[in-house]
Amino acid sequence: MIPITKNPPHRCAWCMVKPPLDRLYQAYHDTEWGKPNFNDRDLFAMLCLEGMQAGLSWITILQKRQNYYRAFLDFDPNLIAKFDNNTVDRLMQNDGIVRHRGKIEAIINNAKAYLAITKTQSFSDYLWQMSPNFVENHQKQPLVNHFAHESEIPTKTVYADAMAKQLKKDGFKFVGATTCYAFMQAVGMVNDHVIACDFR
Repeated sequence: MIPITKNPPHRCAWCMVKPPLDRLYQAYHDTEWGKPNFNDRDLFAMLCLEGMQAGLSWITILQKRQNYYRAFLDFDPNLIAKFDNNTVDRLMQNDGIVRHRGKIEAIINNAKAYLAITKTQSFSDYLWQMSPNFVENHQKQPLVNHFAHESEIPTKTVYADAMAKQLKKDGFKFVGATTCYAFMQAVGMVNDHVIACDFR
C-alpha cells in the first residue's frame, strides 16, 4: 500500500478518496486530525461522533457532522441531557444523521455522564489524563508515532483499552477501545500521520 500521494502535498493514504468527497476528507486531515484539542465541548462532540462511526466509515460521519451539530444543539451537554423519548423519536426521522436508536440514546446518555464528570473537573483534564503521554510522562502533549505506512498504524492500544474501560465505568456508551483510539488520533493525543505526510 502506498501511504502517501505521489504529488505534493503528501498526505496520509486514508484521506485520498475520489471527488467530490476528497476536499471534505482532506480538509479534515489537513486542519484537524492529529492536532491537540483541549476544548471541553469539542472533545465531547468528537467522542460522540466517533461512537457514531461504529460499524461505518469516518467519511460517512464526516459528511453528516453538521447535521449532527444541528440535531444535537451544537453538542451542548446541558441541553442534550434533557432530551426525552419524544426527542429520540423525532431524531429517528432525521435522515441527516445515522438513524440508530441505540446511538442516538448513547449521545443523550453521554451528555449526562459528561455533566457528572464536569462537576469536579474539566472534561479536557479528565480525558487528557488518559492520553499516552500523560500516563507515561505526565505531559498533555501528543504521542508522536513514526509509522512509515498506514498498515503499521494500530486500531487500538493498551491506552485506548484503558480509556474505554474508564469511560464505560463512568457511564459512557459506544466507547470501545477502537473508538477510543480513533478519538485519540482525532483530537491529537496521538499523532499518527505517516512520516512522509506534509501535515505530520
